[in-house]
Amino acid sequence: MSDTSRVDRLLTQLTRSEKIRLTHGAVDPEGRATGYIQGVDRLDIPSLSLVDGPLGVRIPAETSTAFLAPIALAATFDADLARRHGQALGAATRSAGQDALLAPGTNLIRVPQNGRNFEYFSEDPVLSAAMSAAVVSGIEAEDVIATPKHYVANNQETYRASISASIDDRTLRELYLPSFRAAVNAGAGSVMTAYNSVNGTRMSDHHELVSEVLKDEWGFDGYVVSDWYGTEMAVAAARGGLDVEMPAIPMGETAGIEDETADQGNSAPEEFEIPETVARGMPDPATCEGFNAALPAAIEAGELSTDRLDDMVRRVLGAMDSIGLLSGDRTTASVESDFEDLAFEVATRGTVLLKNDNTLPLADEADIAVIGPNIDTALLGGGGSSETTPEMESAPIDGIRARAIGTVTETYGLPRIADLSMFELLAGESADETDSGREPDIDGAVAAAADADVAVVFVRDRATEAIDKDDLRLPGRQDELVERVAAANDRTVVVCNTGGPIELPWRESVAAIVQNWYPGQVHGEAIAAVLYGDVDPGGRLPVTFAPEETYPIASDERRYPGVDRTVNYDEGVFVGYRWFDREEIEPTYAFGHGKSYANFTHSSATVVDESVRVAVQNTSDRTGREVIEAFIRPPETSTIERPVREFAGATSVSIAPGEERAVTIDLDELAFSRYDLEQSWTVDPGEYVVEVGRSSRDIRATAAIER
Repeated sequence: MSDTSRVDRLLTQLTRSEKIRLTHGAVDPEGRATGYIQGVDRLDIPSLSLVDGPLGVRIPAETSTAFLAPIALAATFDADLARRHGQALGAATRSAGQDALLAPGTNLIRVPQNGRNFEYFSEDPVLSAAMSAAVVSGIEAEDVIATPKHYVANNQETYRASISASIDDRTLRELYLPSFRAAVNAGAGSVMTAYNSVNGTRMSDHHELVSEVLKDEWGFDGYVVSDWYGTEMAVAAARGGLDVEMPAIPMGETAGIEDETADQGNSAPEEFEIPETVARGMPDPATCEGFNAALPAAIEAGELSTDRLDDMVRRVLGAMDSIGLLSGDRTTASVESDFEDLAFEVATRGTVLLKNDNTLPLADEADIAVIGPNIDTALLGGGGSSETTPEMESAPIDGIRARAIGTVTETYGLPRIADLSMFELLAGESADETDSGREPDIDGAVAAAADADVAVVFVRDRATEAIDKDDLRLPGRQDELVERVAAANDRTVVVCNTGGPIELPWRESVAAIVQNWYPGQVHGEAIAAVLYGDVDPGGRLPVTFAPEETYPIASDERRYPGVDRTVNYDEGVFVGYRWFDREEIEPTYAFGHGKSYANFTHSSATVVDESVRVAVQNTSDRTGREVIEAFIRPPETSTIERPVREFAGATSVSIAPGEERAVTIDLDELAFSRYDLEQSWTVDPGEYVVEVGRSSRDIRATAAIER
């Protein structure tokens, strides 16, 4: 907790130029931090180092634990596990000598082909908020400033730096703001604004959403930082509520700081050109106006008050003090520096078994054909600011070979699917789908599959910050590979390593489908443990899987990618499963779907206060993990159109064979509430139905509650 007297005392001692220095970025003299604020030596105010990101600590030329993608963490439906994960992220940040982590990504998954969906949690605001709060709480517990991003409505990468999201207040309040509010309530010391505009106002300048909602209404007392090169009008941003303007470190430049009072880090690199391939999703550094250049004259001219400058500095110093930087009594990191066991646990718990026709788990002695263009490489994540350099890597073929007793045959079938990276594209490198040097050999893969007891095919997508995917199809000829292998072996298992929903045109032809997301550095050992049944796949879908043309954004280009730099959110609150329920469209796999190797029954749902209790029994002969999900149906008497059902909470439990457990799920108030322009948050009177089940389309028990 910050000592306000210490912060106030420093404020009285700082000169105006020193205050302004604390509100903008500079070049890290060590060349390690993503963002850096110079300290003030004469007052013993240290520097503040900010580092990416949501999948682990990213420092150039240094290794760190490459954790799984946040969408996979959300698939665990377990806030306690998410907090432990956040604590590990915080401890890793401390181990790297950094002070603030630019995470978690808390934007809602609205566009299924968004290139950055892997960094986010869910299409549902309650699940997203629960994960966001848990991760923030864990990061801050390690005396590291958490920075949820990108506030708000950064739901696509296409034109993200120039698009304006047109959103009505109800939709904004019910869907897109709850994750950020939960992060603030969990103690986030910072919030990062998005590049995009909302209703015509750039988010870095948005007084209503930054000052009135985030700070005044929610009581946020930390600092608001821009995304890198995200400001265009410095004075408007400062007046709107932005506290720190943060430039990117010029690529390839790690120059030291000779004079701490010098003008540092706010000018764009000379001859900076954004390649056309990524121009749609990148800001233009040449149009970025820095605080250090604009604020002194604005204060002299009375365009920005000294009180506002003091507030900006107070927020930065307060956040620094809250983690012990000003007092010098920063706590020792409480989590061990070896995070591999936790990374393994989260990766297995986040793996979703979509389909299983009695083929999984694999028998130890089974002869396995392991097939796929990237089976010899761990999938660490997508491209962009979340990229990490792993301490170790476990590839799928290595994990399976280490676990198998039977014969393992490996064949690629196709050329390697190339990673896609914003940084490489910015450097002018190719965006080709496949790497050269490996010829396609689908016939060889088919022959290997025909000779094996089971064929396991690994497929993947490509995703990066700054670019959305063209569609939901797998790149290259991977669909063809799966179809031909499945025709040769009716015990074909497909493992999908993707950052979000994909289309599965071959799903009826294969025996099992495992959604493995981006598992990070433990990829191989984690997926082997799931395939062989050493652990039960504990994940459930935090997003709906469906054909691309059935999502709400597919029906109108105004909804995506937008027209004349405006994207209309006129589907309102009907995003994800809410849309499919309203339109009565059967998804490929519903929100919350996921199977176990065990079998469960659900019965006797009872509402107790603000929770629902249900009896769950494991009727199989093996221990399994069940995720019990609760949804709320609004009163039939409601005069306002509302979703058919809204996710209200979940509990993930491991249950022994034959055991019956009484499971309690706390019901989130957001699932009962709606936002009204005149009444603000309101709960319509009437009878609500609490549905308990295994997905939004698989309800096993119900109970009524009067509100």
